[in-house]
Amino acid sequence: MTATIVECPTCGAPVEWGAQSPNRPFCSERCKLIDLGAWAAEEHSIPGNELEDDVFSGDVPPREH
Repeated sequence: MTATIVECPTCGAPVEWGAQSPNRPFCSERCKLIDLGAWAAEEHSIPGNELEDDVFSGDVPPREH
């Protein structure tokens, strides 16, 4: 049986997909935290549907700061 190898999304290093790689798909805890930080800083995002955003934006009351 051949092991599945994936590329670390942060640094591109090869990672064997299995229990021996607990941070998969990342090669290390460091790369996992770098990716998490990018999401927190809004450097990554999942595109939405602009039409749906406009339709449903009135359903949510404005945030109070």
